[in-house]
Order: sequence, then C-alpha cells, then structure tokens
Amino acid sequence: MYQPPHYREDDLSVQHALIKAHPLGLLVTLGSAGIEANPLPFLLDASASAQGTLKTHLSRANPQWRNVDPAQEALVVFQGPEAYVTPSWYAAKREHGKVVPTWNYAIVQARGRLTIRDDPDWLLRQIGAMTDVQEAPRPEPWAVSDAPAPFVAAQLKGIVGIEIEITRIEGKWKVSQNRAEADRLGVSAGLRLSDDDASHRMADLVDARGGRPLE
Repeated sequence: MYQPPHYREDDLSVQHALIKAHPLGLLVTLGSAGIEANPLPFLLDASASAQGTLKTHLSRANPQWRNVDPAQEALVVFQGPEAYVTPSWYAAKREHGKVVPTWNYAIVQARGRLTIRDDPDWLLRQIGAMTDVQEAPRPEPWAVSDAPAPFVAAQLKGIVGIEIEITRIEGKWKVSQNRAEADRLGVSAGLRLSDDDASHRMADLVDARGGRPLE
C-alpha cells in the first residue's frame, strides 16, 4: 500500500480497533484460479499471535478456499470511515483557487498465510464468538445456542473456516493531515453538514489527527 509518512498509522492497537469496528474485510487470495476476492466477516483474536490472528468462515460452495495457494500470502482489507472532500471547503480555494478534490479514508491491510479449518468444533467456536460480539449491544442478544442443535450442526456442514495469523499489517489514515489548519477546519465543518454518520466520523478523525509535517 502506498504510504506517505504523514498518513501512516503503525500503532497496532489503533489498527486492531479499526478491524474490530469494521469487521467485514475483503479477503484477497492468489491461487489456481488467479486472484479471487470475497467480503467476509472477521473475528480478530489479538492475543493469539504477535500481531493478531483473523478468523472467519465462508460457504463451502465458494471455490476460493479450494483454490488458495498455501505458499502465497493472503491479504485482508478493512475499510474504515471514508468521505469525498470538495475543494469548496478549503480556505485556500478563496485565497488562490489552486485546489482539487480528494477522498479521505482510514484503512487497514493485513497479510499472512491462510489456514483452512474444516472442523465442526472450530467452526462452532468461531461463529459463536462472532455472534456474541455482534449481538452484545442488543437489549436481548441472540446466541447460536438459541437455535436447535441439529439445525446448527447441519448449517456447519455448509461452511469452511479460515484462519490467518497476521505477519504484516499496515494502517493508513488519510484525513487531511497535509492541509493547512484553515483548510482542515473547513473540511471538518463541511463534513458535519452532511446527514450521514460516515461523514461525521470522518470529521472526528480530521479534528483528532490535526496536521502532521510532511516528511
């Protein structure tokens, strides 16, 4: 990933926080069918390895797991808040007009060797843990054990587990750090005029990150 120093985010805890907040990752693999990519919900086990281990499952009918080349790294891309930035928000537009549109975003890319987990007990633990995380905020959380055991066992036969020990991870927070303070304030104010939550979260990042000197 292209990484200008002022956008780079190397703090593992910050990278992990984005993965947990945006667990639907794009799994990209190279194998016998060429490059394949599928969006999958990942569970991050931060304590399982030095940089964390990603766990997910996919449909047994999905050919990606059969085509994986075990000698190649898998890539998982996690997309955080993103938003279009219009030059109209920059103070510099009114000063000299030498401005262009851009796109702000926060993103994490994780790499590692992919291991297939075709084991009912592993799968049950994975879907149980994933479900518990997603259901926790609800007033009456649903649990996998709420469904009849024979039904769950039948469903497990239709999926395959995937585990990726992260060996390389990169974070990039492109949130107007390269702009002058007046421009950043304009971007934040403009984003907050939007009625969508993603723009407001991006405005928070613009405010929190501030300016960083170009290196």
